[in-house]
Amino acid sequence: MSDFRLTVPGRRRTVSGAPLNDYTELARLVREAGLLRRRYGYYWTKLIAAPLALAAGIAVFIWIGDTWWQLCTAAYFAILFTQTAFLGHDAAHRQIFVSGKWNTWVSIVLGDLLVGMSYGWWQHKHTRHHGNPNKLGVDPDIELPVIAVTAEQVQRGNARAPGWLRSHQGVFFFPVLLLEGLSLHASSVRRVLARGHLDRRWVEIAFLSVRIIGYLGLVFWVLSPGIAAAFLGVQLGLFGFYMGLSFAPNHKGMPVVPREMTLDFLRRQVLMSRDVRGNRFLDTAMGGLNYQIEHHLFPSMPRPHLRRAAPLISDYCRARDVHYTQTGLFESYGIVVRYINRVGLGERDAFSCPLLEQRTDPLKIVKES
Repeated sequence: MSDFRLTVPGRRRTVSGAPLNDYTELARLVREAGLLRRRYGYYWTKLIAAPLALAAGIAVFIWIGDTWWQLCTAAYFAILFTQTAFLGHDAAHRQIFVSGKWNTWVSIVLGDLLVGMSYGWWQHKHTRHHGNPNKLGVDPDIELPVIAVTAEQVQRGNARAPGWLRSHQGVFFFPVLLLEGLSLHASSVRRVLARGHLDRRWVEIAFLSVRIIGYLGLVFWVLSPGIAAAFLGVQLGLFGFYMGLSFAPNHKGMPVVPREMTLDFLRRQVLMSRDVRGNRFLDTAMGGLNYQIEHHLFPSMPRPHLRRAAPLISDYCRARDVHYTQTGLFESYGIVVRYINRVGLGERDAFSCPLLEQRTDPLKIVKES
C-alpha cells in the first residue's frame, strides 16, 4: 500500500490546518527519550576502524600482487568505501560531534580523501533533498539522467534514454546502478572545478587529487593493465551498486510532490519516505538509511538511536493518521521496480491507491486553496 499519490493534477494544493505543534511534540518525546544524545564510543570506534581497514586493504593489495585474485580485494574496497561514505554522511549531518567544524572536517576527510566524493557537492545536493524530498523541480534526487522516475519526466522527454529502454526501465534499473560509482566521482570532480561558490575549494581539490590520482597510480603500479582495468571495473561497479541498493528504497515509489504543494514539516518528511524492516546486520549494511523516516525527521540523530526511535515515531504518526510506510527489503525493491516500470510505460498516476483516494479528508494532508 505504499504506492500512492497526494495530488490532483491541475489543482493547486496547500497545507491543511494540521496542528502546528505536531513536530514540536514529537521532538520533545524524542529528546526526553535520550535519542539525540551523542554516541562517542560508537563513532570513535568506526573513525579508528575506517583508516585501519583501508591500510590493511592496501597492504593485502600490494602483497597479493599482479593476480586475478585482486578482484576479491576490489570487492573489499567497494564495501569499505561504501561503509566509509555512510560514516561521512553521519558526520555531515552533525551526528558525531557537537562541534559543526569537527563534523565538517571529518566528513571532508572521509568523503574527499578516503572515498573520492566531494563534500561540497554532496552537501549542496543532499540539503535540497532533505528540505523537500520527492518535490518536483526542487529535489535533485528525482532528476536522474537515464531512468525516468516521474510521469512528468516521461512527458517532458528529459530522460536521456530511448523509448524502448524507458518502456522496460524497471528491468534495467539495477544494472544501471553499476555506473553510479563512476558517476559519483565524476560529479564530485565537476563540482570542485566548476565556477560558483564552494567553501574550502582548494582543500577539496587537493584531497580529491590525492585520492583519485594516488589510487589509480597504486592500481596500475601493482597490476598489469588488463587486471587493473578489471579491478577498477569491479570496484567501481560494486561500489555504485551497493550505494544504489542502499538509497533506492528510501523514496522511489513514494508520492511525488508538485511544485505548488506545501506540507508541514512532519508530513513532508514522513509521507515521502519509506522505512525498511530488518535486523542489526541490515542496519549496519545500509548505514542506518533503512530508517529513512526517522533520519529525515531528525537528521542529527546518531545512527545507533534510529532503531530505538522507529517504534516511537511510527506510533506517534499512526495516532495522528499520518501514513507511516514500512516494508521488507526485497519488498521495497519490488515496489521500486514496479513503479519505475509503470512510469516508463506512460502511466499518468503511478501512485494511485484506491484506499488512500478514499481517505483524502481523513488524512488531513492537503486541502484546496
